[in-house]
Amino acid sequence: MKLASAQLTASSDKMANLKKACDYVEMAKDAGAEIILFPEMYMSYIPNDSEIRPAEIAETINGPFVSALAVAAKKNHIYIICGIYEFFTNEFERAYNTVVIISNTGEIIGSYRKTHLCDAWNVKESDTFVPGNKPFEVVKTPFGKIGLMICYELRFPEISRQLALQNIDILFVPAAWYQGILKEDQWEVLLRARAIENVIFVCASNQTNNGFTGHSMIIDPMGAILTSAAEEECLLITEIDLNRRKRIKKKVPSVENRRPELYKH
Repeated sequence: MKLASAQLTASSDKMANLKKACDYVEMAKDAGAEIILFPEMYMSYIPNDSEIRPAEIAETINGPFVSALAVAAKKNHIYIICGIYEFFTNEFERAYNTVVIISNTGEIIGSYRKTHLCDAWNVKESDTFVPGNKPFEVVKTPFGKIGLMICYELRFPEISRQLALQNIDILFVPAAWYQGILKEDQWEVLLRARAIENVIFVCASNQTNNGFTGHSMIIDPMGAILTSAAEEECLLITEIDLNRRKRIKKKVPSVENRRPELYKH
């Protein structure tokens, strides 16, 4: 099967971002991809010095932005994963940092509200986002089980391990990874580590420009980078063999070799 990762620069114009997403969906489909991943918070870019708050542009899961993506998914018969701002009742400033999963028939089959907010690196997401309080529920697809974690959550290996224990095949990581000292190196190391330790494919889509690093990539269960981007907008496409994951698991059954009775919380 073919995976697509769209490395894009989000603007403050929600409708312009939506049009670009639909264009990239068509590009991915033309290239034979069965699923396309967009970055975290792709719905709209909010500059740090902006007076606009996420609650002002947030929508419900079934709002116009996601509904338009669902139409594109059905039209192109492709799965879409995309980061949005989700409306939170009675909140006038903050919103949920949410990622939705849309099937190739246009049905919303999953969503996840970021649980581990980035209050680090001179960023305080808790000022603008409401943390989710539920783990991601693994989604079964015709091409395998998929898991999801968002950006900063890469720093919490417990999340991906819990997903691996549910036997996911592919971990999708939408992100808006901030620039900074060694940040691009850390991004790559953490992505590859999550793939290696859990013996899974990892597909990551990162925003670029606006203070974000880019360098999106798709990684195989041995940690090999199958394809990666630099700093410009682009569409990564690569074919993966899910049977390779099965073969690697036989050689390196690290998840099965765990001894949880020895681990303390």
